[in-house]
Amino acid sequence: MEQSPAVVNDSGEPQRCVAVIDCGLAVGKAANAAAVMALTLGARHPGLVGDALVDATGMELPGLIPIGIPVLGAQKDELPRIRHKGIEAGVEVIAFPVQGQQTNDYAEFRRTLKEIETHRIEYLGIMLLGPKKKISRIVGKYSLLRQP
Repeated sequence: MEQSPAVVNDSGEPQRCVAVIDCGLAVGKAANAAAVMALTLGARHPGLVGDALVDATGMELPGLIPIGIPVLGAQKDELPRIRHKGIEAGVEVIAFPVQGQQTNDYAEFRRTLKEIETHRIEYLGIMLLGPKKKISRIVGKYSLLRQP
């Protein structure tokens, strides 16, 4: 079996990507939070997408991220701390505020968030990308997200 290609940063360090989701969310809302953050991360880092996949008949499928994205669960009140640790560690941090699931009007979402001080923002999820060791230090105590 072919080994997954490692995604490395400019220094040659292997990269890790994780999503940490509020473990109290319903499955659909948790999946939505992970998907929204993953789409944002992919847009910010298009090089994360692997080569196209080809099946036995020659049908080509779009490439996927070769390092995977574990979806971990944490208590909602731990998410700001995870975000802060990511910022301190200098890794890529994508945060999904709770207001993102309170409306489907992006302009309203932006207006609402503009009225909230950073330390008062509540999150549904945090996605981190960076050197494997740094990410592991931040999220090492969390396990895979389970249904509430």
